[in-house]
Amino acid sequence: MANEHRIKQRATAGYFAAFITLGLTTASLGPSLPSLAENTSTLIGQISYLFTARSGGYLIGSWLGGRTYDRRAGHQVLAIMLLAIAITLASIPMLTNLWVLIFVLMIVGFAEGAVDVGGNTLLVWLYRRDVSPYMNALHAFFGVGSLLSPLILGLALRLSGGITYGYWLLALTVIPVIIWIARLPSPRADHTVERDTETKGTLTRSEISLILIICLFFFLYAGGEVSFGGWIYTYSLKIGLADETTAAYLNSGFWGAFTLARLLSIPLARRLRPRIIMSIDLVGCLLSVGVLLLWPHSLLALWIGSIGIGASMASIFPTTLSMAERRLDITGQITGWFFVGASLGAMLLPWLIGQFFERRGPQTTMLILLIDMLAVSLVFLALIAKGDSKQAV
Repeated sequence: MANEHRIKQRATAGYFAAFITLGLTTASLGPSLPSLAENTSTLIGQISYLFTARSGGYLIGSWLGGRTYDRRAGHQVLAIMLLAIAITLASIPMLTNLWVLIFVLMIVGFAEGAVDVGGNTLLVWLYRRDVSPYMNALHAFFGVGSLLSPLILGLALRLSGGITYGYWLLALTVIPVIIWIARLPSPRADHTVERDTETKGTLTRSEISLILIICLFFFLYAGGEVSFGGWIYTYSLKIGLADETTAAYLNSGFWGAFTLARLLSIPLARRLRPRIIMSIDLVGCLLSVGVLLLWPHSLLALWIGSIGIGASMASIFPTTLSMAERRLDITGQITGWFFVGASLGAMLLPWLIGQFFERRGPQTTMLILLIDMLAVSLVFLALIAKGDSKQAV
């Protein structure tokens, strides 16, 4: 029993470390956009296709990854995907052709999607109904990586004038995590919860509709998170409120607030119902975007809005996953569909912002985000209204 507990602790530590590397990777694109545009001799509108490429790969990785974790040893799959992230990260700053870079970003996205689905699914299998605080902690470690990534790349820019050494350092951090996870036994799914032998593995019409609502929620929410985290660096530069160093600090401020709020949400997840946490988060998002729209030329408002959005968005994703676990028997395939929805949103919204960014000005970024967060709030109300829950949320 003690040995089983130790293995569970080591596996949890491995997932946390994997999500630090996932955060490092995910948050690296935003601060890199101007440098990558310069490397490939392209405009900002063209370089925004990198978001689409990575999210397209993420979609495929989420869908295939969800199915794979149901059929293969999860830790082996996780280790292989982390290795793919390390190799592609090391190559990104050396690429000078936009189409080659787009292809490599698709591979990065594929691996990110598989790691994201894997970490969430394996953690649910490890803790089941007790997963909520661990889920918040898992996503807090994602925030740690996202906080460090802009700082590392900003330091590389300041010391060397380029992002190459920063990306190489990010790639190196993945190697110890691969070794750690590959040596651990993988948890297995238990699909017998509250299903009899005849109906096991099938979904009711009510469950399918619930999955679709959650997928739509993730589509809208992930689009907003990736858009803000990916565009705030370039937005602050183009609006004339920051230089490259300040923009990097601002980007880290967003992810720092994101990380701190996720850490604080761990004890809150034990005391508050998920719907209460989500309601507070969504109100905070709307107020923060409102600050950025009302005072577009104020550096103070930019900091307040960025930190406010980071803190408010922090616990939305893990809390929604915890809500889903209370209402559904989670499999790798179901988790995969959730992440397909998220990746579609992360593919569409940042690309849409990129198309308006140069034509209509950077301020359209915040208007699109406001519309998106209003839509997120409406879908959340639909999710709450949906009955047929296994227990109250």
